[in-house]
Amino acid sequence: MALVAFVVNRTLLRDPRRFLLRCRAAATDRGWEPWFGPAGAVHDSLALTRRAVAAGASLVFAAGGDGTVRACAEALAGTGVPLAIVPLGTANLTARALGVPSQGGRAVEAGFGGRDHAIDLGHLTLVEGAAGTWFAAMAGIGLDAAVVAGAGERLKRRLGWAAYAAAGVRRLALPPREFTIRPDGAEPLHRRARSVVVANAGLLPGGFTLLPAARLDDGLLDVGILAPSGGWDWIRLAGRVLAQDGRQDRALECLQARRVQVSADAVLPRQIDGEIVAPGRALTVSLCPGTLTVRLPG
Repeated sequence: MALVAFVVNRTLLRDPRRFLLRCRAAATDRGWEPWFGPAGAVHDSLALTRRAVAAGASLVFAAGGDGTVRACAEALAGTGVPLAIVPLGTANLTARALGVPSQGGRAVEAGFGGRDHAIDLGHLTLVEGAAGTWFAAMAGIGLDAAVVAGAGERLKRRLGWAAYAAAGVRRLALPPREFTIRPDGAEPLHRRARSVVVANAGLLPGGFTLLPAARLDDGLLDVGILAPSGGWDWIRLAGRVLAQDGRQDRALECLQARRVQVSADAVLPRQIDGEIVAPGRALTVSLCPGTLTVRLPG
């Protein structure tokens, strides 16, 4: 009997027992042997997924938010074992980009009945010479990471994705910084900006699109340089995001590359797939095309 693993962030469930029973029934009804890994943090999900692969799992469900998905993706990168997603978080950027149903029951059905597809992952180095980490959706330095930090767990439980909007409004006055962006080893770009994001998927919490050209399987990273100078620029940028308008101006400059080095003139907040990491001055991101197999809705 084939083994299916469920790596579940129980902290995001109101009734974990009921959810696990539903997953067990769905697996056994289809002739799978279920394996459960209860996770309470991102590092738990990484270790549990590695244990599941070592135990012989031929399908892994990541039931949680973007942090859980990122950790499971890191463990499965290059293994060929498909990753299915049950979105339980606030933003669920990777799940949205893949078209995974937002309802838990439908997501489980899609995981068992869907089709396999290879997508890219970003590989991020935070400190030169240190081991890197993987991400599926987006990494950033500057204002975007400050917003993620400001949308704490309590606020997200109360407001959902709107917690990010509330945190963002309170931080619009943060000063711009000097950034240097070097795409694919080319001549560096020098920009005074609020934030630089490096994306594999170009979505924002709430399902809004920041980088319309970003695709999970196009072999390219999309870089967004956010540089609104004041209130009117923020209003125009918000309008473009809502309208999914891909035009560029001084408020949002976009480019594509396979490897990007970003450095700032000061130590700034940094985030990976909605998880805050240690503040720093730089991000170095390389794309690893087709390294993760995901289960898409059929």
